[in-house]
Parts: sequence; C-alpha cells; structure tokens
Amino acid sequence: MTRRIALILLVLVVAACAPAPGRPTPVPTVSPTAQVEQSPWWREAVFYEVFVRSFYDSNGDGIGDFNGITEKLDYLNDGDPATKNDLGITGIWLMPINPSPSYHGYDVTNYYAVNPQYGSMADFKRLLGEAHKRGIRVIFDLVLNHTSSRHPFFQDALRGPSSKYYNWYIWSDTSAGNTWHQVAGDPPRYYYGLFCDCMPDLNYANPEVTAQMENVVRFWLEDVGVDGFRVDAAKHLFEEGSKTENVPETHAWYKANFYPVYKAINPQAYSVGEVYGAGATMVRSYTGDQLDQVFNFEMASGFVNSAAGGSNTGVNSAMKFALADMPGFDFATFLTNHDQNRVMSVLNGNADRAKVAASLLLTSPGTPFIYYGEEIGMQGKKPDEDIRLPMQWSAAENAGFTTGQPWRKPDAAFAQVNVASEANDPGSLLSHYRELLALREAHPALRSNGLWLVETGNPALYASLRVQNGDMILVLVNLGKLPIADYSLALTKSPLSPGQYTARTLMGPGGPATLEVDANGGFKTSSIIPALAPYATYILELGK
Repeated sequence: MTRRIALILLVLVVAACAPAPGRPTPVPTVSPTAQVEQSPWWREAVFYEVFVRSFYDSNGDGIGDFNGITEKLDYLNDGDPATKNDLGITGIWLMPINPSPSYHGYDVTNYYAVNPQYGSMADFKRLLGEAHKRGIRVIFDLVLNHTSSRHPFFQDALRGPSSKYYNWYIWSDTSAGNTWHQVAGDPPRYYYGLFCDCMPDLNYANPEVTAQMENVVRFWLEDVGVDGFRVDAAKHLFEEGSKTENVPETHAWYKANFYPVYKAINPQAYSVGEVYGAGATMVRSYTGDQLDQVFNFEMASGFVNSAAGGSNTGVNSAMKFALADMPGFDFATFLTNHDQNRVMSVLNGNADRAKVAASLLLTSPGTPFIYYGEEIGMQGKKPDEDIRLPMQWSAAENAGFTTGQPWRKPDAAFAQVNVASEANDPGSLLSHYRELLALREAHPALRSNGLWLVETGNPALYASLRVQNGDMILVLVNLGKLPIADYSLALTKSPLSPGQYTARTLMGPGGPATLEVDANGGFKTSSIIPALAPYATYILELGK
C-alpha cells in the first residue's frame, strides 16, 4: 500500500437506442451486461481531449468554437484509412460546453444548452454529424457534482427554505470549514461548495435532483445525439461526515440512478469517470455497473515517471498493480490532462522522452486519451490557464489559432512547435504519434486487454508481449539516452505456442530475427536486436 500511495503522489510531482444520422453503426446488444461482454467500442478507441476555447477559432473573435473543431476534424481523423496525414483518433472528449460564467466552464448555468461563445446548438450538431461521418465518437464533460452559483436554481434557492430549489443544495446553520460559504441574512446560513463558493454542491439525497439529472442525460443522448460523457469530479457526489469522496452512497447512486438510466436510453453510450488519483483498485470499485471506465492516474504516473527518469520501475509497477487488481485493463489511460502540468513540461521539453511516453501509453492496454497539443509537444505549467493555451497550428501570428485577439496569448514556442512544422517531418513527435496510432489501429493485439510483462535485465529497457488471437506483438522501448546492448528478454509463461518465431520490425530499425518459444509460451533471448538505439521504440510482429 505504501508503494501504491507513493506512486500516486508522484503524479503531483511529475505530474434513444437508435443512432443519430451519420453516427457510427453500433454493435448489436441485448442488454448492458451483454454489451460489456462483447468488448464495446470504447475498449478499442483512442480519445483526444479538446478544450473548445483553445482549439481553433473560426470567426476571429479570439475564442475557439464548434465550427473551428469541425474545420480541423480531418487533422484528427479524415475517415479514410488509406491516408497517413491524420492523427487517427476515434473519439473526442470535449471539456465543458454548457453555458458558464467562467472561462473553463465547470460551473454550469444551463444543462440544456451550449455555451454561446462556442456557437449554437446547430453548430454543435453539425460537429457531431461530421465527426460521426469520420468514425469519431464524441463525449463531453457532464458536471454532476455542482452547479454554478449563478444557475437559476441556486439563485432561487438563496431566497431560503420557501424556495422549491432550496433542498436541491446542501445547507447548514453553522460553518464547518472553508467548504461552507455564508449567505447574507439573519440568522446566517451556509451552503456547501467543495471546490469554491462559485460551485455549490447539489444535494443528491433529494430525488428531485436525481430526476433532473436523468432528464439532462436523456436530453443529450436522445435529442442531441452525443455518444456519452466524461463525468467530472465523479467521486464527490455524496459526503459522509468529513469524508468527501468515494463514500458508499456515491457508488450506490451511480449503480441505481446513472448507469441503468443511460444504458436504457442507449446501450452504446459510454461514461468515463474522473476519480482523481485513482489506481486499479479504486477504478475497479466504480467499473462495471456504475461507470463504463475510470481514469487510472496510477498508470499515468507510471508512464510519465519512466519517461522522465529513464527507468522501467514506474511503468512496471503500475502494470503489476493493474495485472493484480484489474487484469482486464478496463480503464482509461493518459499522460497528463487539463488539471496537470503538461507532460512536455514535466519532461523539460525533451522530445525524445516525449516519444517514449507516447510509446508507453499507446502500446499499453486501456483506452488512451491524448490531451490536445500533446502530440506536437506543447508545454504549459500552472496556473490552469497556461496549461490550456491555444493550439499551435502554425508559425503564423497567434499560432494560426485565430485571426483576432486570442483569449489568451499562445506559448512563445509556437514558432518552432506547431502542427505545420511537424506534419511532414518523419522524425517529429507528431509523426511518432501518427505511426503509433496507425499500428494500434492495424493490430488487434495493441488494442486488446492482454499484456505480459517481459523481464529485460536492464532498468532502462521496458518490454511487453501483446497477444490477441493470431496477432502477436513484442514491444521494446529504450527509456534512456544511451544505446542498450546488455540486456536479456525473459518470459516464463504466455499464450504463445511452442516453436520458432520470426520477429519482423513494424517500428524501429533492424531486420528480422528469430525467437524460440518453449512449451509454456516462455522465451529467453539477448539477440533479437543487437543494440537498441537511445529513446527508440521497437514494435515487432511475431510469426511462425
């Protein structure tokens, strides 16, 4: 447990049932349970996290918008598997799109509308349709835990107990700490807002609140046609005394009032929960009958720590915890997100280490999420506004993000770090991401939940075996700045049948090599590749 806590803490250091027109054809299901058993679409998806305000401005007002994302969809996935100049993602997570008084949108004032700064509902539906034509699913941030203090419900609740919305929020006659916020009046009253006074928590002990949020879910799935939700602050719905996260009532609410509701509306709808700091054990406590997946922060920490430190300890530890606690790897993976310093900044701007981090993420099980700009090496450190800066499209003025005055000035490095400068450079970070995603799409083993860690005899080398039916992939990643010749790959047991295999390189230098597999599916070799180049990724296809 001490090791697990330490690994999680390192994140802070380093870190309707019928589809809408144009929607990708869903896999037939007969029940939510059957859907899970049939390996649903999100188990093989790759998501791209977008802050709408910062992605692309189509009208010159300095704020990114829905039409801007639509214009850039071909960059993400043009829908043609034969082309190689798109990123190849198959899902988009949009950070909050509801009306809000804040720049970030996590304090919602209307759950049934879109932020007018981002465009109209018609613009959003056009984005959905164009994304679906390209095989891209779209989810967005569903903020269940709280509303904005400017939401009409809360404004009415301020009148006191006579308001029909008073008990939609949590009140006290006394203050119990800095999460309780006073309102004017005699006697004084206090409302509970975990994150700030601008975000009063909803009272889910009141069935009217639950009914309202069920209507919100139905509206977005049936009337609008989104493919699911990223559930913000998922662990905080209920409190139990001083305990404000992961209490039994929260789990019970998702199980009774969320999962069965959205699955009844659309069995193909997907939810992924933010349970900050979660490792495989906590992920498992939410997955299956409460949320489809939860972000695994422990895994993210392992990827980034190994890329930053040049040692396989971080990633191997995270993998071993997952293999012990949730061997199906049914969770979402990532490097960093909109609440953390960008991974490129954590890695001190080292593009080689960024390639290593990408390789660990995209050759591992789980559903990967890529934070916008991560694929080109955008940097950013707290405050939050500076890890959510405009996307760097080109070396043109304002990074090609807008023809107007941007809502926030782009990072100064945009002249060198941008999509246009990396798109046709085979050695760029963007090209590395594209190649990894193309291989992941082409090889079922890289999208499967099967992983066998391979001992390497060298802490600077990470190795794994991925197998799905007849597709067999061996992954080697040199985490360090020096070549590696002194290593020995060893695995005691795997699904491989005994015999001699040819290892053909799909990624990385080197010609074919042979691998002898014993009766247990194990092997031991030090000659598959004579010397592994610094920071290099080798993806090898095994065939008899």
